Amino acid sequence: MNRREFIQSTMASAFLPATALSQPAWYDRPMRWAQLAFVEDDPGNYDQSFWLDYFRHIHADAACLSAGGCVAFYPTKVPLHYRSKWLGDGDTFGDLVKGCRAIGMSVIARTDPHAAHQDVYDAHPDWIAVDASGNKRKHWSDPELWVTCALGPYNFDFMTKVTEEIVTLYGVDGIFSNRWAGSGMCYCEHCERHFKDFAQMDLPRTSDPQNPARRAYIVWHQQRLFELWRLWDSKIKAVNPNAAFLANAGGGALSELDMTVIGQLAPTLFADRQARRGVSPPWTNGKNGKEYRATMGSKPIAGIFSVGLEEEYRWKDSVQSADEIRLWVADGIAQGLRPWFTKFNAKPIDKRWLPVVAELYQWHFENSGYLRNEKSLANIAMVYSQQTAAFYGGEKAHAKVEDPALGFYHALVEARVPFEMVHDHLLDADQLAPFQTLILPNVAALSLKQCEHLTHFVQRGGSIVATFETSLYDEWGVRRQDFGLAPLFGASFDGGFEGPMHNSYLILNRGPATGQFHPLLAGMEDATRIINGVNRVIVKSVEGTAPSPLTVVPSYPDLPMEEVFVRPSTRKDAGVFLREMGQGRVVFFPWDIDRTFWEVLGVDHGKLLRNAVLWATRGNLPVTVRGPGVLDVAIWTQQNSMTVHLVNLTNPMMMKGPVREIIPLSKQTVSIKIPSNKTISALHLLVSKAKADYRLADGTVELEVPAIGLHEVIALDFA
Repeated sequence: MNRREFIQSTMASAFLPATALSQPAWYDRPMRWAQLAFVEDDPGNYDQSFWLDYFRHIHADAACLSAGGCVAFYPTKVPLHYRSKWLGDGDTFGDLVKGCRAIGMSVIARTDPHAAHQDVYDAHPDWIAVDASGNKRKHWSDPELWVTCALGPYNFDFMTKVTEEIVTLYGVDGIFSNRWAGSGMCYCEHCERHFKDFAQMDLPRTSDPQNPARRAYIVWHQQRLFELWRLWDSKIKAVNPNAAFLANAGGGALSELDMTVIGQLAPTLFADRQARRGVSPPWTNGKNGKEYRATMGSKPIAGIFSVGLEEEYRWKDSVQSADEIRLWVADGIAQGLRPWFTKFNAKPIDKRWLPVVAELYQWHFENSGYLRNEKSLANIAMVYSQQTAAFYGGEKAHAKVEDPALGFYHALVEARVPFEMVHDHLLDADQLAPFQTLILPNVAALSLKQCEHLTHFVQRGGSIVATFETSLYDEWGVRRQDFGLAPLFGASFDGGFEGPMHNSYLILNRGPATGQFHPLLAGMEDATRIINGVNRVIVKSVEGTAPSPLTVVPSYPDLPMEEVFVRPSTRKDAGVFLREMGQGRVVFFPWDIDRTFWEVLGVDHGKLLRNAVLWATRGNLPVTVRGPGVLDVAIWTQQNSMTVHLVNLTNPMMMKGPVREIIPLSKQTVSIKIPSNKTISALHLLVSKAKADYRLADGTVELEVPAIGLHEVIALDFA
């Protein structure tokens, strides 16, 4: 067996689905979470009664409280478990646990094993992480601490004892471990030995996923962390069968751990994307919810939000603007997250955030029945691919994998299209049954089995919109001779790439038979030509492919100005491929339209992406919203109702900088398709409480929402 076959067989066995855990009632009960992350000098210096009164006031029904790991906030008996110097004879963690339970809250304990004090180093230097040069790693922020190895005895032995002690002493409902998965690659003696046993190779000194050792490391690293997850979970359940290990883990394509395995292991999960930073738009929080839900299904997911800024300078005692907090939380709620506020330092310095969270939680409490979502009614889904990020993207995964997804996501938000996310390991017929259209934003690495699933999806009447190098590589990131989905695309790889292109365009063509522009070009009929992308795959049409609505104008000089003109060319490369296959439709852009849109936000690219999805879906959306502004739209059913969320993102600070104020939107016209087996008995606007008249015709409710401040929820009761 060669190395590739060995790794492939190991990966297949490493990621077999775990047996789904039973879900005691508490996991689904909490709707509003509170996290108090102690700092070392909190014991004896913070006001416990203040926090318990606040938790009660905001109707928080679950708490995450700091217990141990780097610092113990209880009287631990585990050797080398560092106790807070301020703890004395007290039990700060235990006292707050009792207080929370007295007001009916579920409680999980937070641990953080990523750093250790000098006595740990002195007793067990082998527990400390080692860099590629062989040096023990000092903590990057606190030079008195050492960085621990996540994959060796510190976690597997020492932190296992800490975990067992906390659950035994306090009977908590779970252990939430922060930074449990390590702080970068470790070259300690334990990692060297375990990896050698796994792959018969030395640890890699490269991040190139095509390097055999690096590829093996990606597989081994996940396997080792899931081994730790299962160990801690089993030890917790041996003490309290109704508790679980609740890892701070997961997310989208760039996550290190396979989300499909996490979806099997975790009875609940928490999206730890606490606030915006850089150019993150507000809809990023809703994206978190969709990515987690893609593998968690109907299991509850909380969205952790910070009341402080989350920029790289780590202002942990800071406070965000009130409207910035409101917008981030509202978009998470709209996309199915249950709010979880986190406060570092139990001695609040700037208290301006307290009434903001109270306002949000009070509204959430009053409308809880309409927020216990059972099913999204979105019929469009975007695929995200961790294997594409790991084995095709590598160090460039942000640019090659995440940026295309962000671009397409933003285009759909602008188009007010409700949609879900789908993990590329869950493409079987049952998983895809709710969806009419799948979007593949440069999902480059797909196995033959995954391509087969997608082909069957189209054969069953589904539609696909794909971009750039989608399916040109196998699941290990190795380039194929042709696209795995070439029969769907109506295009074959012609052996080359072009880019970065400067001064390249696309000509808009009328249909030769009809003399009309294709619906793909709606809104651009008077343009003649539009800008191209930055990178493209050289492709050729297969026999029988229809003429393309877009033709590539190859790059030509942009300086000196006297030379800026189109050169003659015999090539007439298609800028898009459109196919109808039975009831299914396929759109393939052989260029980076979505990544370019994210970079430059060109209006025409946004229109193309919107039109492609609408054409593929035959305009069949469960809800349409017409009016000015930018709205994130979601549509859900609950046990006895359905809801449409409209989150107002119209703001000059949407793409950069904290929001200063909410800018209200004027009238919006909304059309909602009612499930065929349901009858509407009443309609409410849950935020404004305004009276809304509605019309019901042909299974569709139509109404006008007079105005939207931050967020509006249209709730329709079922008879």
